[in-house]
Amino acid sequence: QVQLVESGGGLVQAGGSLRLSCAASGGTFNRYGMGWFRQAPGKEREFVATINWSGDSTAYADSVKGRFTISRDNAKNTVYLQMNSLRPEDTAAYYCAARSRIWYAVSRNEYDYWGQGTQVTVSS
Repeated sequence: QVQLVESGGGLVQAGGSLRLSCAASGGTFNRYGMGWFRQAPGKEREFVATINWSGDSTAYADSVKGRFTISRDNAKNTVYLQMNSLRPEDTAAYYCAARSRIWYAVSRNEYDYWGQGTQVTVSS
């Protein structure tokens, strides 16, 4: 069983930056594809970014491409989401997810484990 714990959320002004972290335990981290998703109030959970087991292959939602960067440190069992040029529409709870495959995936249905989420609020 894999446990995922997100951190790094908070309140930031538009144009600012935050870095989210997701620490994994209970599994072999370098065997998991990882992803970040977000969910705003009243909306469905949506894909943000994903990364393969080695970190050399990534994919992003069009809405965050060029502003967000996903990365991972397998030695620390941690995946990151660097968020720059934040906008009010980025406000949401952000969730880290792991899938029991080495490749990445953009569909939430492809993920087996989820963290509890961390809130990001961007003020205008």
